[in-house]
Amino acid sequence: MKTAFSTIGLISSLTLFSSAAIQIPGADGSSGVLNITADTTIDLSQAVTGNWDDTNTANGIYDAEKWAVVFNYSSVNIDPGVTLTFTNHESRAPVVWLVTGDVVISGNVSLDGQAHQPAPLLSEPGPGGFRGGTASYAGNPSSSAGFGPGGGLRQGNVGSSGAFGTNLGSATPYGNPSLIPLIGGSGGAGDPEFTGIRQGGGAGAGAILIACAGTATIDGQIHCNGGAGLHDFSGIDLNTGGGSGGGIRIVCDTLAGTGPLNAVGGDGWQQGGLGRIRIERVASSSSGSIVPDPSIVPLTADDTALLWPPPSAPQVEVVSIGGVAAPADPRAAFGATGADVALPETATTEIVIRTTNVEQAAAVNVRLTPRSGADSQVVSAVVSSVVSPTEPIIEWTADLPVNTGYSAVQVHVVRP
Repeated sequence: MKTAFSTIGLISSLTLFSSAAIQIPGADGSSGVLNITADTTIDLSQAVTGNWDDTNTANGIYDAEKWAVVFNYSSVNIDPGVTLTFTNHESRAPVVWLVTGDVVISGNVSLDGQAHQPAPLLSEPGPGGFRGGTASYAGNPSSSAGFGPGGGLRQGNVGSSGAFGTNLGSATPYGNPSLIPLIGGSGGAGDPEFTGIRQGGGAGAGAILIACAGTATIDGQIHCNGGAGLHDFSGIDLNTGGGSGGGIRIVCDTLAGTGPLNAVGGDGWQQGGLGRIRIERVASSSSGSIVPDPSIVPLTADDTALLWPPPSAPQVEVVSIGGVAAPADPRAAFGATGADVALPETATTEIVIRTTNVEQAAAVNVRLTPRSGADSQVVSAVVSSVVSPTEPIIEWTADLPVNTGYSAVQVHVVRP
């Protein structure tokens, strides 16, 4: 606040200046300046595990509860003609930038999903996304569906594509337009037929939140595009699904620039579904294209950004599978570092799920996706007990089929 002048006499005249700006919780610039002058890959696996608002380092902080790798920059500058990419954290968590100053992106920021990979590999998602399904191998129809809440299914002799923000029929949308919580795209399925090519589906794109107190100028581009599958490769009837687009959320005082924002699905037998884009700003002079159409929220000066789901938001967690407690921070490593939960050979097993702030009338669905050899299955859970009716806290159970080998388990709650 500045005092411009004051008259002498009975009347005083004051001119006031306010430097109001949006407030970014936890932003303190402790990661320093991010200045990208050449093609660079940030290795998210180097992040220190801690709380998101701890004093940060150049490697970022991985907060398991928030499921995010958080960087706390004073400013961001990405030069023209260069590309910034990421190597996943073991949890495949999305990326969050908290910035006390301005963000200038004149080059490229990419959180794209990886394209189809040869069997038995899985295509790797962008941070915050989910892997593509594997192809058939060893002479058997042992491909898999795409991973993630909207993973593509194996359908007849084709692998369908992943969904996120749009409905593809075989794969349905999930998440919400606010991108709170932050999440990326799902993978496409591999081809169930055995061929000599043996390629899987494309991976889902990742997700990024850029929250800056100043101006976000994008003259380059940010893209969270799904990885490509294959369609009729070299005259061979090979059809695998593309991964879906991911998530881009920008919170800033002013959005400027001419560069595009893209969150589209990868090519394949069926193009992957669109992702989600959310823009929250006080002012905008941006003229760049945005695909898909964004959810736009006008802010006012001194607004405080909502970074994470509030305490009253719905929550869901897997308590146990087959009587074995589920880890709080699962990795779905498919054997690279051991199983999150190991089960004996059996036909079915019980999963126990706990929800908070979710109505009993909600649909609680468990998706089981084997690493290979079978399609994904969705099983509906039922209420087993009301732990606390006031919050409410409810436990649900379902009987899951058990497949030999590794499978990924995800729970998706649809509220009425």
